[in-house]
Amino acid sequence: MSPDLINDIAWAVGMGIVGAVVFAFIGLASYTDETATVAPLTLLVVLLGVPPAAVFTFFMGAIVAKHMTHAIPTTLLGIPGDTLAVPMLRDAQMLRDLGVPHIALRKALSGGVLAAFISVPLSVLFAWLLSPFTEAIGSAAPWIFLAAALLIAYTSNGKLAAVLGLLPFVLMVVGLQSFVTETTGTSLTISFFLGIAVGPLIADLFLSLSPGGRQTLRRDRPRSFDLAPDNRTWKGRLPSPLKILDRRQLGYTGAAASASSATFVFSPVAMTVLMGELVGSRIKNVYHRLTTVMSVRNGTTESTYIAETLIPLIALGLPLSPMAAGPAAPLFNAPPVHTMDNETGQTNNLHDLLSGSEFLFYGLLGVVLAVVIVYPFAMTHAHRAAAFVMRRISHEAIIGAFAGLIMVICMYEGGLLAVGVTVTVGLVGGLMNKMFGMHTGVQFMGFYVALLTVPALLAALG
Repeated sequence: MSPDLINDIAWAVGMGIVGAVVFAFIGLASYTDETATVAPLTLLVVLLGVPPAAVFTFFMGAIVAKHMTHAIPTTLLGIPGDTLAVPMLRDAQMLRDLGVPHIALRKALSGGVLAAFISVPLSVLFAWLLSPFTEAIGSAAPWIFLAAALLIAYTSNGKLAAVLGLLPFVLMVVGLQSFVTETTGTSLTISFFLGIAVGPLIADLFLSLSPGGRQTLRRDRPRSFDLAPDNRTWKGRLPSPLKILDRRQLGYTGAAASASSATFVFSPVAMTVLMGELVGSRIKNVYHRLTTVMSVRNGTTESTYIAETLIPLIALGLPLSPMAAGPAAPLFNAPPVHTMDNETGQTNNLHDLLSGSEFLFYGLLGVVLAVVIVYPFAMTHAHRAAAFVMRRISHEAIIGAFAGLIMVICMYEGGLLAVGVTVTVGLVGGLMNKMFGMHTGVQFMGFYVALLTVPALLAALG
């Protein structure tokens, strides 16, 4: 084994552990949006000059860990851990009503573990199957981005409003980018990206400054929650995830993970809902249906995030999925470390820096590290961790920490002008998200439409 390989593996193990530990705790905090948390920290890791293999392992450990611990507040507290936990909320609440929230948590955790291990090799396989068509896909990328943006917008909660909202949003991005380029001689990318990621937060901050908007945010009393009891039904060593799920649940979760690993252009939330509904409709027994749907849906949150990152990253190097254009965007575009040429579609990112076998190895390494660290913790300490976070950790402090990080990154890229761009894009995007259901995944696709499709369209029109 060469010294360079040993160094890469050592970095990867270290950063994978960091990603798993950090996002295991972030996942415990309710309503923590994946894009607003995973993306900025991944961007920071990239900009710090961490080796490519370690960046990828950090990211994999982070998303797998977060999508395990987000099940803790969802099942034990009845509040969603993040956006992808929302589709599990109803089934989790029904299992709470039956007095078995601990079963709901264990099924969700085990489903996530199983799906993660299935999705990594399948995603690499699907990417390999797409690889012969990369040149054709790259030349058609501007139009693929446009079609994908329209499809993702229509499948969002906003439907037609989100589709029509793409036009003013894209024009805003084009206008701001032109203004910045004429003013400074350089373009911005990270600041636009961060503005979209924290848009709902910026919108809430502006609403709090308005007398009318403040009324919509006001609360009459501190938020209360009911924490389910801590019930441990095993003795001795930790049970295997394969023993937590019965045979039918293993089959359904594996099938859902396999199917969602192939459909990498669709919304992760939509796929989570769809897989849960498809499986739930086939099971008559209420208890078995609820527990099976919990494992399937949480497994789908893992498989969609992994597949929607790996397939575009390995096969194309272009962020042609909601996940790739959102939380995973720094893996594709984080100037000056990772870059994309808007006119030619040429890339210099993880697609070019890692091979398919390296994606498979380091992807599985990230999954293993996250599972080894998070699964025992979540199975044995979920109750105490949930109580500690809700009673002792200030959500405002978490938001403030991320706001400070975003300010630092914006100042790094373009000074006060970059901060202004982030605030502007965040305010417009956040209001579109809140009022029209145009979520951040749609806006990220709109951002890449502005960068790739608009220049190609103008060129085609002469």
